[in-house]
Amino acid sequence: MLFAFAFNATMASVLSPIAGLTFTSVFVGLNVLSLIPMPHGVALMAVQKEIWVNDIVEALYKANPFLNFAQNGDGYVLNGKVVHIPQAGASPSVSKNRSSLPATVNKRTDTDVTFALDEYTSDPVLIPNADNYELSYDKRNSVLANSKSAISELMAEWILRSWSPATNIVRTTGAAVAAHTPSATGNRKAITWPDISALQKTMNKDSVDKADRFIMLDSDMYQMLVDALSESQYRDFSAGLDIANGILGKRYGFSFMERSTVAVYGNETTPVCKDPGAAGASADNAAAIAWQKMSVIKAVGTVDFFEDLKNPQYYGDVYSTLVRAGGRIYRNDGKGVYAIVEAAST
Repeated sequence: MLFAFAFNATMASVLSPIAGLTFTSVFVGLNVLSLIPMPHGVALMAVQKEIWVNDIVEALYKANPFLNFAQNGDGYVLNGKVVHIPQAGASPSVSKNRSSLPATVNKRTDTDVTFALDEYTSDPVLIPNADNYELSYDKRNSVLANSKSAISELMAEWILRSWSPATNIVRTTGAAVAAHTPSATGNRKAITWPDISALQKTMNKDSVDKADRFIMLDSDMYQMLVDALSESQYRDFSAGLDIANGILGKRYGFSFMERSTVAVYGNETTPVCKDPGAAGASADNAAAIAWQKMSVIKAVGTVDFFEDLKNPQYYGDVYSTLVRAGGRIYRNDGKGVYAIVEAAST
C-alpha cells in the first residue's frame, strides 16, 4: 500500500502540470482508480512478466561475472536474434615530407562483425498459486532458481566456446599431473607461472593492449597455479581479489578468474576446441582462455517469459523462459584471445 501511494504521488507530480490540475486532485484521482476492482490476473500479468524478465537478465550476469569483461553488443542486436556491428577498415598510410603529388587515393573497405544469437529455453515449471509468490522476490527467485541457473550455465559454456581460439594456442610445460577432463586418461603437463609469463610476452609482442587482460582457468588448473605460489607471492596475488566481479587475484598483468570447466581441446597437431556436451576422448586436454576486454564480444537479445495461467490439467500456473545470447572473438584475425592447452606427458 505504501509503495502504491508513493507511486501515485510520483505520477501526480508529473501529470498535474501537464493536465493543468492541482497535485492533490490528480493524486486523489489516481488513488480512486487504484481501488477499482479488476478481473483476476489482469492487474498482475504485465507486472509479473516484467519482474520475471528483469530477474532472469540479472541472474545471467550475476552468475557469470566474466561476461562483464567483454565488449557489449546488446545495442547492436537486430530483431532480438542477430548482432551486426559495422567495423571501420584499415587506416590510411602516412608519409613524411611527401615528395610527389598527387597522392594515391585509396578507398577504405569497411567490414561487419556479425553473429547470430543462440536460443536457450528452459523446461516449463509448474507453480501452484503463483500470486502468493508475486510479493516476495526471495520466494519467486527460489521457485525458478534451477531454471535460471541452468540457462546461465549453458549460455556461459557456449559463449566461452565462441571465445575459444582456433589459433593463438600455447601448450603447458610443467611436471606430469593426472589428466582431469571427464574422459581423459594418462598424464598431462601442468600449467605453470612461466607459461603465464610467456603468454604475457606473446600478447605484448602482438601489441595487445596491456589494460583489461583476463584469464579464465578451470578449478584444477587454477589450483595448480595457486599451489605453486609462496606465501608472499600469494599475498601479492590475492591483493587483487574482487569477489563481486569474480576476480580471484592479479599477476603478470592478468586478472584471474575460475570456474568448474572452461574449455576442452582435442590432441590434434593444432588442437581443436570441443563443443560443450560433445563426446569425450582419452586424449582430451583441459584449456584456459586468456583475452583482452576489447578482443571479445557478447550480447543478449530477446529475453521472454511465457506463462499459462490456471492450467486446468496441472491445477496451477506453468512458466518457461527463452533467452537469446551469443558471442565471438571480435577481430577476424583472432588477435587478443589465446588458449593455454595442456600438453601430453609421460
